[in-house]
Amino acid sequence: MIGFIKLLSRNRLSLAGLVVIILVIFTALITPILPISDPDVIDTKNRFKTPFTTDALLGTDHLGRDLMSRLLWGTRLSLAVGFCAACIAALIGSALGIIAGFYASRVDNIIMRGIDMLMAFPYILLALAIVAALGPGLFNALIAVAIVNIPFFARNIRGVTLGITHKEYIDAARLSGMTDTRIIITEVLPNVFPVIVIAMSTTVGWMILETAGLSFLGLGSQPPQADLGSMLGEARAALITSPYTSVVPGAMILIIVMAINLLGDGIRDALDPRLKSGVLSSPRPRTLVANYNEAKNLDRSELLSVSKLRTQFHIGKQNYKAVDGVSIYAKKGACLGIIGESGSGKSVTALSIMGLVSSPPGIITGGYVNYKGSNLIHTNDQELQSLRGNKISYVFQDPLSSLHPLYTVQKQLEEAIKAHQPVSQEEVYQRSIELLKSVRIPNPEQRAKDYPHQLSGGMRQRVNIAMALANDPEIIIADEPTTALDVTVQAQILSLFRELTRERGLAIIFITHDFGVVSQICDEVAVMYAGKIVEYGPSEMILNHPAHPYTSRLIGCVPELGKGKRELASIDGLPPMVDRLGHGCAFAPRCEKTISECLNNDIKLKNINANTQVRCLKPEIHL
Repeated sequence: MIGFIKLLSRNRLSLAGLVVIILVIFTALITPILPISDPDVIDTKNRFKTPFTTDALLGTDHLGRDLMSRLLWGTRLSLAVGFCAACIAALIGSALGIIAGFYASRVDNIIMRGIDMLMAFPYILLALAIVAALGPGLFNALIAVAIVNIPFFARNIRGVTLGITHKEYIDAARLSGMTDTRIIITEVLPNVFPVIVIAMSTTVGWMILETAGLSFLGLGSQPPQADLGSMLGEARAALITSPYTSVVPGAMILIIVMAINLLGDGIRDALDPRLKSGVLSSPRPRTLVANYNEAKNLDRSELLSVSKLRTQFHIGKQNYKAVDGVSIYAKKGACLGIIGESGSGKSVTALSIMGLVSSPPGIITGGYVNYKGSNLIHTNDQELQSLRGNKISYVFQDPLSSLHPLYTVQKQLEEAIKAHQPVSQEEVYQRSIELLKSVRIPNPEQRAKDYPHQLSGGMRQRVNIAMALANDPEIIIADEPTTALDVTVQAQILSLFRELTRERGLAIIFITHDFGVVSQICDEVAVMYAGKIVEYGPSEMILNHPAHPYTSRLIGCVPELGKGKRELASIDGLPPMVDRLGHGCAFAPRCEKTISECLNNDIKLKNINANTQVRCLKPEIHL
């Protein structure tokens, strides 16, 4: 519950709505014990008393009844009816939606055609017809409001259920011999329950309004019983002479409905598991930076250097050190490879360079990124935006999700160019075709008119690379751009990167988990583990003479063609959780050379020769 409140509190308006609703409900609950007058007692001598008079804080109505007392009792009644109607509609509608979605076919047709018949009538006319058939009264109004809202729940829950019933875990439950009833209760219902809660939270306010509307027309609460709608109906005759009699219940309806709607928005977000990782929490245009002293007098001759970079994810009480003191260098005309197991911090390092780590929960807590004498960590948003896609470009891992599905290739290339260059339409078109030719896409004029789904995975990745080249960048950061591609296309993409490095003199930071890729394209390599670099040096040296035990094991996991049969190495255990790292070497629990100093001492990155650095007390020295 505490975690739910914390997630809800990220939305200030939702938190305000929660506070207001709690106060209203608390007041409604204690109304019977409050020292207020009877709401139904008529006193015509004191009719239409103005607010803030003696014994009538909010004044009196046309029969001399205390408006404060009637407001409190009316609010109590309206809330009860609204919540009851929401529960009934949710229970029946959700049950119908689950059954229709789970069984589909004939059952679905029968149920949903009945729902369609209800939806064919305007909801207010249907509610009026139901009350007319049952007779005026608050209970009948409750039934009418519940019935007209059943289709809303049934339609929503059926759609969610249809998306669940064909999942593999439902098939597995059937294969295990579970009955349909048990599958619905244990497998389907837990998945649709958050949707039911969200639907209820967003419709309770509407149901209160519908009930008030029926009471306003005299079909709900009957005299002398008061609810907010009947109070408004009785006050309309005195709207001009005594407007406060209408303002008091109207203001309460406004407060309740607004608070419930704001709270419903917060509940919708808090029940979404993505919010726990900060995806829905109003992400900033750049990664949040903690207050620390930035580096002064940076070397302007360096193209790009990252020094002691630290990036963390703050989620609740947990503090995940995703990047912990990383230092790397991008050199013109060279390719730097960053390699390591999944979760080692490779992608977060690359995203931190351009401030692309989502905040919240990401935050840069230390280090600097020097680009030609400017620290990108502390530069202003306008300068950073001018560099993104211009001087420093990024190629993401999944080419399909990186491209807009509704725009043609030409449109997306033009957008990348116009973001940084004021060129004419004719010039931008010619530039787009040249970019497609530069990444070896055949028939570029025709391909420019295609949408992303019409291209193969390799072609889509080439389009991404073309977009990265749109403004002649000096640096390209490629985040595992060949992972989703087959071996043949991988080789073509790697060949393209090699040519770009040689022909254009680009500096490339290439993130991968494949030493085969490193051997083909990278001049230098940084091996990462648990957010830290454990080995750094020329790729040829590290590939042939790895010094860190982790690097040796990674290389030993790679099969070699034409080298005969050999047993592939493996790394026992799992990578550590970066929120529970100790002072010693993070690889020590998985290393065969571990000594006591490895577990207790902070291991520094040190030089073992002129070009190679390693973070190990007992590195493998090759003569």
